[in-house]
Amino acid sequence: MSVCSQGCPVRVYVYVWCWGVSRGGETELSVAACLQVEYRQAKSLEVFERLAARCLGPLGRPLATCGMSRLLGGTLERVCKAVLLLCLLHFLVAVILYFDIYAQHLAFFSRFSIRSPAHALYPAASSSTNCSRPNATAAGSGLPEVPSAQPGPTAPAIPPCPDVPPGLVGRVVIEFTSPMPLERVQRENPGVLLGGRYTPPDCTPAQTVAVIIPFRHREHHLRYWLHYLHPMLRRQRLRYGIYVINQHGEETFNRAKLLNVGFLEALKEDATYDCFIFSDVDLVPMDDRNLYRCGDQPRHFAIAMDKFGFRLPYASYFGGVSGLSKAQFLRINGFPNEYWGWGGEDDDIFNRISLTGMKISRPDVRIGRYRMIKHDRDKHNEPNPQRFSKIQNTKMSMKWDGIGSVRYRVLEVSRQPLFTNITVDIGRPVSWLSQG
Repeated sequence: MSVCSQGCPVRVYVYVWCWGVSRGGETELSVAACLQVEYRQAKSLEVFERLAARCLGPLGRPLATCGMSRLLGGTLERVCKAVLLLCLLHFLVAVILYFDIYAQHLAFFSRFSIRSPAHALYPAASSSTNCSRPNATAAGSGLPEVPSAQPGPTAPAIPPCPDVPPGLVGRVVIEFTSPMPLERVQRENPGVLLGGRYTPPDCTPAQTVAVIIPFRHREHHLRYWLHYLHPMLRRQRLRYGIYVINQHGEETFNRAKLLNVGFLEALKEDATYDCFIFSDVDLVPMDDRNLYRCGDQPRHFAIAMDKFGFRLPYASYFGGVSGLSKAQFLRINGFPNEYWGWGGEDDDIFNRISLTGMKISRPDVRIGRYRMIKHDRDKHNEPNPQRFSKIQNTKMSMKWDGIGSVRYRVLEVSRQPLFTNITVDIGRPVSWLSQG
């Protein structure tokens, strides 16, 4: 570099660089030092070239040939290294995407692996399933048929249902454009009994699940919900019942109070219910691996709705679809009864869970996805202007406002082929009473 900085012609600098690269290491330093000394001693370019040739000896090569070849070689080497790095980056991205997709469909691929004891007990579960038509009941759907009675003095013992149901299909295609009459849904679910009750015929579930839906003027949404949820719950090998709690009249809607009513009325019909799933009627799960069961902690199922970009809107969100065991529900004194109108009750429930020392459990975000049926906000369900102040007082209000203080009047109980409809009068806000 010092040679070039002193005004040396470019061809001399290229010659020194070429020789240094070709020799490398200590030789590069010694040759560079030799040429610098000789250049300072030389009086002209011709003298310097003779001195440089003497220093380099027989290994020297013509200046132009050496400079151009090494220059092109170095450029090609850098280009090759850049292409290699790009290929390596592309390979790493492909591997990451591959394993991500593989993890999503692990349950599907496992059905083709070596038969496990669960497959041996339930051979129907190993058959293929059409993911795009999850409600088909033809042979090979993964759902067992009701076995015919076998002659003999005693019936064989029914084994417990496996923790991971073998007939799950994973991601399900959800659409709300096709007409959905209740007659079609009934034909698709012949094993569902009057009132929306179902028990798997080939195994004994560990829990009895009551699915409770707060409801008013949503018949169109209910048909789609039943169309998708009944087959999914059956594939999950659940013993369950569907309860639609219909608020009578046109007073302000009260979602949480209707859920309290559903809890009490379901237990009146079947005292063995020990798990309660509270679901909005316009939310449909997109993956049947999102198991509607209760665990050691309260469960939040709808963690990734399409309306929120398939993300949790905030860390304490507990709306949409949730599940609590009977013991957990009673521990938080049920849900609040004083949230009239839209909003606030799910945050109050989250506070109750936290204040009693419990934590929220959630599925993986890829499994907890939901599609919402688009609709306008219902009349008489305007945002509750008092919701923010009420949320701040949960610690005090949960002691007196809850399952022990709910007041309502049952007007009708109707057991339909796919669900039990309970129409109730839950009153109206106290502030309205004072004005009337």
